[in-house]
Amino acid sequence: MELFSLKNKTAIVTGSLGLIGRQHCFALAEAGANIVVTDMDAEGCEVFARELNTSTCCDTLPVGADITSRSSITRLRKSVIDKFGGIDILVNNAAINDKFESPASAAEQSKFENYPLELWQNSFDVNVTGMFLCCQVLGTVMAEHGSGSIINIASTYGLVAPDQSLYTKPDGTQPFFKSPSYPATKGAVLSFTKYLAAYWGNMGVRVNALCPGGVENGQEEYFIRNYSAKTPMGRMAKPNDYKGALVFLASEASSYMTGANVVVDGGWTAW
Repeated sequence: MELFSLKNKTAIVTGSLGLIGRQHCFALAEAGANIVVTDMDAEGCEVFARELNTSTCCDTLPVGADITSRSSITRLRKSVIDKFGGIDILVNNAAINDKFESPASAAEQSKFENYPLELWQNSFDVNVTGMFLCCQVLGTVMAEHGSGSIINIASTYGLVAPDQSLYTKPDGTQPFFKSPSYPATKGAVLSFTKYLAAYWGNMGVRVNALCPGGVENGQEEYFIRNYSAKTPMGRMAKPNDYKGALVFLASEASSYMTGANVVVDGGWTAW
């Protein structure tokens, strides 16, 4: 079990306040790591860092940061180095899904034919450029030190196209379509992961992707039923279903893995 220990390691998790981001933090903390809790909401980071510290006794550092801003990430790096002296693990978890102005307009606005360019660009700014900047600003610290693990959070929609029928209500209406930007950005995450794994392969920095399936989180019953029916395991993921895979990728248990994509989706992409 020592292979899975993260004792004395420092891990940064972007998007720490999200549903899965919180579980990523708990997983790494439970394995012994110091946790840098970072998200847009600085106050929220402080509250969650206290909760994390109380629950796991890990050392935490809450830092509000905008991953689309190089200067913000640079300030984050300074805070981490000042407190912990280095960076061992980077989990690029922060990402966005489209939000439309109103439910009434979502069906038309989310159609590919009508999809707004600004939403496409915003998704790439966060999901791809934000990941790139974090790797460049924070990952370079690892490369200079000669060791580290970067884990980029992708999605099954980076591997296969969205099934639009999942979003069809029992009465046959389509409240919205899964838009093109999310799968496009998650596909880019997978390609960039391979690029950086090859680039930093001789620098001791491993770069892998974790590809999760859909997580049950209060969606409408028809959607949960539709999604579960298309999954060999017959259910959506629970928020903590990715903890084991994350610790594996962060730890020495995966010391000979880089450029890989670990798919944890209940079999969604198996058929």
